Amino acid sequence: MVDAETYDLMLWGLVALAITAIIFILAYPYIFGENVTERIQTATTTRSKKVAARSAAEVTASRKKAVTETLKEIDIRKKKLEKASLRTRLQQAGLDMDAKAYWMSSVILGCFVAVAVYFSLPASLAALAPGLAGVAGFVGALGLPGWILNFLIKRRQNQFLANLANAIDVVVRGVKTGLPLNECLGIIGRETPEPICSEFKEVVDQQRLGVPLSEAMDRLVVRMPLPEVKFLAIVIAIQQSSGGNLSEALGNLAQVLRDRFSLKLKVKAMSAEALASAMVLGSMPPIVICLIQLTSPGYLDPMFNTKVGNMLVGFGLFWMSCGIFIMRKMINFKY
Repeated sequence: MVDAETYDLMLWGLVALAITAIIFILAYPYIFGENVTERIQTATTTRSKKVAARSAAEVTASRKKAVTETLKEIDIRKKKLEKASLRTRLQQAGLDMDAKAYWMSSVILGCFVAVAVYFSLPASLAALAPGLAGVAGFVGALGLPGWILNFLIKRRQNQFLANLANAIDVVVRGVKTGLPLNECLGIIGRETPEPICSEFKEVVDQQRLGVPLSEAMDRLVVRMPLPEVKFLAIVIAIQQSSGGNLSEALGNLAQVLRDRFSLKLKVKAMSAEALASAMVLGSMPPIVICLIQLTSPGYLDPMFNTKVGNMLVGFGLFWMSCGIFIMRKMINFKY
C-alpha cells in the first residue's frame, strides 16, 4: 500500500508532466512552426507543379495529335489534287478560255509556223522543206503553246508572291483589331492588286456558297501551287482545327515569306552573270549560222546536203543541248 508521501510525489509528477505538455503544445508553433510551414508549402507546391506539368503535357500532346491529324488530312487532299489538268493550268495562267479554245489556238499557231518555215527556207534546202516545215508545225502546235502557257503561269505566280506577305499583314492587323478571318480575306479581295485580289475573292465567294475555309484554301493551292501558299493553307487549317494565336502564326509566316523572297532576289542577282553567259553561248551558234548564210549563201550547203554534214550538225546540236542543260542546272538554285 502506497504511503501518503509517495502518493503526493506521484500526483505532483503528473501535474508537472501535464504542465510541460501544455507548454510544449503552446510553444511548438513558435519554435518549429516555420519548418512545418515550409514542409507544407513544399509539399503543396510540388503537388501543384506535378498537376500543372501533367495538365501542360496533356494539352501539348492533344495539340500535337490535332496538328498531326490536320497535316495528314492536308497531305491526303494534296495527293488527290496533285496532277493539274489543262483547265487548271489555264486558270493558273489567268486565261479566260477553255481547253477546246486552247487546242484550236495551238493548231492555228502550228499551221502558221509551218507555213512560215516552208516559205522562208532557201532554195538550196527545197528538198528538206516539207520535212522541216512539218517538224516546225509540230513544235509550233505542241511545244510553243505549252512554253507560252508555262511562261504566263510563272509570271503570274511571281506577281502573286510579290504581294503575298503584305496581304498576310492585312489579315494579321485585322485579326488583332477583332475582325473575323472571313472579313479580313474579303478586304484582301477588295483592296489588293492582281492576281491576289481575284484569288482571295474566289476564296471568299466559295465560302459564301458554303464551302469550308480549309477546302477553299486547298483550291487556292491548286490554282497557285506554291510552297508559300501551302504554308498559308496549313497555318489556317491548323488554327481552324486545333485553335491557337492566328495573328502570331500569320505574322511569323509573313516574315518567313519576306525572307524567302529576299533570298530569291539575292540568288537571282548572284546568278545573273552566269545566266547572261549561258544566253550568249547558247545563241551564238545559230546567229553565226544565219550571218554566214546571209553573207555567203552557198558556204554551208555541204553541212545540210551531205550525210557527213548532217551528222556533224546532229552532233553539234546534241552537245550544244548538253551544254545548255548543264549551265541551266548550274544557275538553278533550290532554296
